Amino acid sequence: MVCALGIEGSANKIGVGIISNGKVLANVRRTYITPPGEGFLPKETAKHHRGAILGLVQASLKEAQLKPADLDVICYTKGPGMAPPLLVGAIVARTLSLLWQKPLLGVNHCIGHIEMGRLITGAQNPIVLYVSGGNTQVIAYSNKRYRIFGETIDIAVGNCLDRFARIIKLSNDPSPGYNIEQLAKQGKQYIKLPYVVKGMDVSFSGILSHIEELADPGKRRNKRKKQQDEPEPEYSQADLCYSLQETIFAMLVEITERAMAHCESNEVLIVGGVGCNERLQQMMGIMCEERNGKVFAIDERYCIDNGLMIAHAGAEMFKAGAQMPLEDAFVTQRYRTDEVLVNWRTD
Repeated sequence: MVCALGIEGSANKIGVGIISNGKVLANVRRTYITPPGEGFLPKETAKHHRGAILGLVQASLKEAQLKPADLDVICYTKGPGMAPPLLVGAIVARTLSLLWQKPLLGVNHCIGHIEMGRLITGAQNPIVLYVSGGNTQVIAYSNKRYRIFGETIDIAVGNCLDRFARIIKLSNDPSPGYNIEQLAKQGKQYIKLPYVVKGMDVSFSGILSHIEELADPGKRRNKRKKQQDEPEPEYSQADLCYSLQETIFAMLVEITERAMAHCESNEVLIVGGVGCNERLQQMMGIMCEERNGKVFAIDERYCIDNGLMIAHAGAEMFKAGAQMPLEDAFVTQRYRTDEVLVNWRTD
């Protein structure tokens, strides 16, 4: 049995989780929320995390009813992510490792999402669609690596949604993507948007630019220099959100289905913050049903960034014999999913 404490702080959420032999003992989290129309900057996000992290460590131990001596390993997010927030988690993890005399492990954020999804859903060897604010990847496991079959060539799907939410001044509480999802449910008219799939890769930046113009008729008039007697069509925010979701999710379903066909898989696991979106789950479910397959998804407790996923992935690494000298306990903003040797899987 391995009891691990994990710290996640790669973006605007700071979380601490504790897991023991696959059993969830604690999962606490705080989110840095900015005013409508604003994103979160690295410096201010790190300041928020510094103010919350020690209280979260104490709260997780209390929830788990454990003492530091009961832990076997301390885990933290090594990357990818924003450097200042990542450093907060890394420094606290290094400090706790020294204070409590426990081994320390740095965990790939993407691997944490995948392993948490596999644990909660019981999916054996699925095609993984990893969709979040910073990442968009279609992944399959092979020969001790999580191989990337397709990904975004510019911005992540979650970043596209978040930035459009800022354009139309939606609230960031609880998250801009969630508020787009709720508004999209009221949409009735589908507005044709660019559909950009290039082989197994996707692109969202052009879609964002296009829909930004649709949301602001003034920009369209200035750009296209139309005659004043040609009225610009007006689109509701609900219709724009609905159309954006339908378009970008269809792109993701397409490349996921292609990966399923290539790997001869009948399982799809959706992980990452955007994976909470019920419409994405529904569209993926329709595709899987047509292929006699199955889609696995998890709720916001485990889908959104959390310390528990870092604890679980770290525990799997620790059981497989992974070690990390203190001098190697740094962070990196760029840490590819396929860089990690997955030596804890035997299939």
